[in-house]
Amino acid sequence: QVQLVESGGDLVQPGGSLRLSCAASGSILTIDHMGWYRQAPGKERELVATISSGGSTKYGDSVKGRFTISRDNAKNTVFLQMNSLKPEDTAVYYCNGDIRRPGRPYLNVWGRGTQVTVSS
Repeated sequence: QVQLVESGGDLVQPGGSLRLSCAASGSILTIDHMGWYRQAPGKERELVATISSGGSTKYGDSVKGRFTISRDNAKNTVFLQMNSLKPEDTAVYYCNGDIRRPGRPYLNVWGRGTQVTVSS
């Protein structure tokens, strides 16, 4: 059994900051890519940021310069630091990871999501 659990979602004012965390648990050998995606009501899920096991990052155009993704491999955890938040950042944020279990191929896992609301 492997699962991802997000935390840190909250209600914040425009211009504020928030830090999301996603911790993987279960029988894990290694984790390759980890990432954050978000989905607002009535819209498709979109890429926010990804990070490889080696630390290479990729960001969606709407968050470049404002969000930073990082990871702690020893703790099997990925973070998303969100600064200069805008109302359009309001969404459910989901964590995703490619996880290798002992003796098994990679498994793609999604968390259940955490709500981020940016409102004045």
